[in-house]
Amino acid sequence: MTAVLGIGLPSDWSATPLKHVTKVLNRGSAPDYVDLGAVRVISQASNQSGGLDWERTRFHDFQGTPSTLKGYLHPDDVLINSTGTGTLGRIGYFTGSPDGLPCMADSHVTIARTDRNELDPRFAYFWLASRPFQEYVYAALVVGATNQIELNRDRLGDALVPLPPVSEQRRIADFLDTETSRIDNLTAKRRRMRELLSLKRERVIESMLGLERGNSSHSLVPLKYMVEAVSVGIVITPAKWYVDSGGTPALRGVNVTPGGINPVDLVQISAEGHAEHAKSRLQAGDVVVVRTGQAGAASVVPPELDGANCVDLIIVRPGRRIAPKYLEYVLNSEYARARVSEHSVGSIQAHFNVGAMKQIPIPSLPKRDQEETVAQLDQTVGKISHLRDKFAKQEQLLAERRQALITAAVTGQFDVSTASGRNVTEGVSV
Repeated sequence: MTAVLGIGLPSDWSATPLKHVTKVLNRGSAPDYVDLGAVRVISQASNQSGGLDWERTRFHDFQGTPSTLKGYLHPDDVLINSTGTGTLGRIGYFTGSPDGLPCMADSHVTIARTDRNELDPRFAYFWLASRPFQEYVYAALVVGATNQIELNRDRLGDALVPLPPVSEQRRIADFLDTETSRIDNLTAKRRRMRELLSLKRERVIESMLGLERGNSSHSLVPLKYMVEAVSVGIVITPAKWYVDSGGTPALRGVNVTPGGINPVDLVQISAEGHAEHAKSRLQAGDVVVVRTGQAGAASVVPPELDGANCVDLIIVRPGRRIAPKYLEYVLNSEYARARVSEHSVGSIQAHFNVGAMKQIPIPSLPKRDQEETVAQLDQTVGKISHLRDKFAKQEQLLAERRQALITAAVTGQFDVSTASGRNVTEGVSV
């Protein structure tokens, strides 16, 4: 029995190196970018998992015959992102540009043009996008160091491709076109529902806080008058204090999301660094706010991080007048985010400073009223968040089902001529 990547194939299937069934297997070329030109350029950024994103394409300054360009694309070319962690291996399929302009691939994208007498291009697309091949890409086909990796052309050419008869390849591709489109439509509907629930969640929060459309139903006072203190974490060369182990945990912006703290990738600072920066030590109940990147994202510090330190975060110590969770809700509202955005500086990354944080107007309510509002928000928003999470889980399951279906079809685990796609993944591992 013929096998590819440890998967047994049907008895009438064969397998061969990709280079033996392609007419072209090469990278594109580096373009000379202009604002408007006669040739569109497809880069890794425009070759997305959901299809080619034409809004991300740019133009090449070229006045000659486009077909002479290295990287000139033909209909049904398969595109393979070829550099960089997170983008390498992403597969695209070119059918033509929406405006009829000729297109080329840049030097970070590999073009696989199949010999149609041996390998149907759509079947090749689905095989290259399958989970076994994608895992094989990172296991055996890349060279270079972390974040500088690239796809090795010779190894790619030597990689085996399952080869059923061409007529069967086309049936499999037709089947997968239909079934993956159906799954993609279901996924899009669930994504849209999740987005609508997120909007509803925002409206509910603003309504219950009395901050709808930026018009508060309560009197507003600058944050600095409602809290005990506003300070900032370690800003100057924090990395000099980092240690691999045995230190004090330190939160960074990457650890903070609106209403949550992710402990993954927590750095540690030395005892000396922790002592040197006593002012940035955290207490349970503090509210930390991101300064750079996702500026304004806020979360209450949980008890397990009491005594930790932090790097480049704004620290709000609520004091007696304001409930921490209430402040978290206010700072994560669209009302507060608009003010953070207005006062953030920096052309590359938004950066929010302590002075601006102190001036954000927030509702001045008695603490008992704040706590009642938090209880109501926790209950109402919790239901919306739970439903939103269910849709997110469904999206994940649909993605797994899609991959299982592709893998099963391109390795001959079922006969597509008698399958419906709705049940063929039963018993197939994902």
